[in-house]
Amino acid sequence: MAEVEDFPQRAADTAADMTEAQPQDRHKRLARFVKGTALSGAGATGRGARATGRGARATGRGARAVLGRGRKGSGWLTDQVIAMAPRLRVRDQQTLQAQFPGKSPDEIAAALIDSAANAAAAAGGAAGMWAVVPVVTAFPVEIAAETLVVVGIEVKLVAELHEAFGLPADGNLAERMRAYLAAWAHRRGVFMIPGGVMFAPGSPLARLLRRRLLARAGRSTASLGPLLTGAVAGAMLNRSAVRSLGRDIVADLRRPDAIEGRRRG
Repeated sequence: MAEVEDFPQRAADTAADMTEAQPQDRHKRLARFVKGTALSGAGATGRGARATGRGARATGRGARAVLGRGRKGSGWLTDQVIAMAPRLRVRDQQTLQAQFPGKSPDEIAAALIDSAANAAAAAGGAAGMWAVVPVVTAFPVEIAAETLVVVGIEVKLVAELHEAFGLPADGNLAERMRAYLAAWAHRRGVFMIPGGVMFAPGSPLARLLRRRLLARAGRSTASLGPLLTGAVAGAMLNRSAVRSLGRDIVADLRRPDAIEGRRRG
C-alpha cells in the first residue's frame, strides 16, 4: 500500500523535477516515475488507471474509446490530482527573482512558460517512444502517469506565474495549492475564479476538474499512436496546451484590476 500512497508524491516530484531539470534529464525523470508505477504501483493504481486508459491498446479507435471507457476512472484520477497539488514544489517570488536576476515579471513568466512547455513536450514524446519499445508496459499506466505529471507541470506553472507577478493566492500552503488547481481548471487567475474553491464531490468545480482531466487523458492517448507519430503528436499537443494555458493566466495577471490590487497590497 505504501507504493500506492506515494503515487501523488512521486508524480509531484517528477513534475517539479522535469520543469527545473536540464533538457537531457527530463526523459530520465519521467521514465523512472513510469517504470516505478508500472512495476510497483500498477496493480494498486490499476483500478483507476485501467479505467482511465483501457481503450489505449486499440489506439486506432482513438480518444473516444479511451474516454468512453474511462469515465469511472476519472474519479480516481481526480483524487490523485487533488492529492498531488499540495505536494508540488513551487518557487516563490523571491526564489524566482534570484534565479532570474534582473528580469521583469513578464520576462520571468516567459521563461517559466518555455520551461513548462518543454517539460510537457518531453513527457508526451517519451510516452510515444515507449509505445514502440518491445517491453512489457501497460498503456493505461502510461496514460495515467503522463496525465498526472503533465497536470502537475501545468499547476506548478500556474502557481509560479502568480508568484512571478507578486499575486500569490491567500491562505496556507494547502489552501493556496487548491486555489491554483482551481485556477488551472478554470484557466483563470485565482482572483477571477467564480464560486470559490470547493472540490466536494458533485460541486461545479469538481465537475469542471473532472472534465478537464478527461480531456487531458484524451490528449495523452495521442502519444500512443503508431510508430513514432505518437511521440511527435504527444510532444506537439502538450507544448501547445501549456503555452496556451500560460498565456491565459498571464493575461489575467496583467489585468488593470490585478495590477491595482498588487499595488494596494
